[in-house]
Amino acid sequence: PRMGGHPGRPGQVFDTGVKGRGLRTTKDLCAGEVVLAEPSFAAVVFDSLSQQVCHSCFRRQANLHRCAQCKFAHYCDRTCQTACWDEHKQECGAIKKNGKAPNENVRLAARVLWRIQKDTGIVSDSQLTSVDQLEDHVADMPADNLKELKIDVHKYLDYCPNTRHGVEYISHIFGIINCNGFTLSDQRGQQAVGVGLFPNLCLVNHDCWPNCAVILNHGNQSALNATFHSKRRVELRALGKIAENEELTVGYVDFLNVSTDRQRALKHQYHFDCTCKSCSKNLKDDLMMAAKETEGNKPSDELVKEVQELSLECLAKVEAARTAGDFHEVVKLCRECLDKQEPVLADTHLYQLRMLSAASEVLSYLKFFSEAAEYSRRMVEGYMKLYHPNNAQLGMATMRAGVTHWHAGLIEVGHGMICKAYAILMITHGPNHSITKDLESMRMQTEMEQRIFKQNECVYHSMREAALQNKSMGMMAEAVSVEDNVKALFHKQ
Repeated sequence: PRMGGHPGRPGQVFDTGVKGRGLRTTKDLCAGEVVLAEPSFAAVVFDSLSQQVCHSCFRRQANLHRCAQCKFAHYCDRTCQTACWDEHKQECGAIKKNGKAPNENVRLAARVLWRIQKDTGIVSDSQLTSVDQLEDHVADMPADNLKELKIDVHKYLDYCPNTRHGVEYISHIFGIINCNGFTLSDQRGQQAVGVGLFPNLCLVNHDCWPNCAVILNHGNQSALNATFHSKRRVELRALGKIAENEELTVGYVDFLNVSTDRQRALKHQYHFDCTCKSCSKNLKDDLMMAAKETEGNKPSDELVKEVQELSLECLAKVEAARTAGDFHEVVKLCRECLDKQEPVLADTHLYQLRMLSAASEVLSYLKFFSEAAEYSRRMVEGYMKLYHPNNAQLGMATMRAGVTHWHAGLIEVGHGMICKAYAILMITHGPNHSITKDLESMRMQTEMEQRIFKQNECVYHSMREAALQNKSMGMMAEAVSVEDNVKALFHKQ
């Protein structure tokens, strides 16, 4: 790899020793500062969402335009289609020739290989490593994964029979995708919609308590003047102050798992043993598995073990009922389990938090907002004791809880949560992200409603009732239109 920095770039490749290459900062950074912004080397939409998500900007929306040639790719409009033509051109011909598109892994590998062929793997001065220098971990793969990889290689050869690359090199690229692919989410941060390869981002090592967050910025193609358009890109943002020469890290897995479970997941997916401070010292594991303590009294170990086992069984049943779309069964299971957990498990216990999350999400979807609000409040209080204060998932959960309270008419708590979420997402996502902009309009709306509430509670409630019944009553009618926009938050697929 080319070592050394770039005069205007705050990231520099260096040898970390045990962990191999890493990225460190060349200057002091503040919370929310963008350390690097990188367009994808190649990216594809998941097979299951190929007709609901734009293949250029990865926004999920209705009425997409289909590519007339291959009839597979879909776009928001002509602007997105034109912006993406360079990436889609060869793919378009291959799909047309084959009569159908292969799976997302094969499509991504093909895009990577076409691009390597076209511009030798280093795309610009700002790229710190070439794609084919990334780790592939093919030698560490379990037999089943290796079998899948070989099948994909054969599918690729059917898809691109005129390739110049040998089987070994193609396998190397599939291996790179397998352990370096970055999941792309839609513009609301609600759903994983695709996968992409970002070479600079791959240089950033993992830490369970990282100093940076990675988000997808979908870019902006709406300006009339194309010079103001910005590309889809990932942004690496500082979560707090980072001193010059400090290593930059991100979390490859969710922190909300005990250290041994995180280590197992990292070993399985990324083939390394995590020795970060949180794992080495088992930080917060005790809180994540804690029993409830009331005035110095703790439940017996037997009772805790019994409730934990019951919780795991119940979580599996909840997942099955949710997948089957039986939401009333989900609610019934959650209520029963939470009644048993509440006197025995601490408010930071993972199994209780997972149950609170499922309950609040489904109850919100079913419009039982008061009960959902109570569960979401308990969930966020638990999260705040476990997550980094500027964790993006904490911000998103707090936003959803705030919206739930707002729907329940609990305007003061709702507004407070929306403000807290806004402060977090300003750091993790930045002011120009569509989620942050949504949150800003909610914040202004709830602030206005809170003012009405403080002046006269009765007036507030009667206006709210009228607005919810779609009677036009000035400002509150506007509130409903904003609320309609955020209802999408609960329509998770």
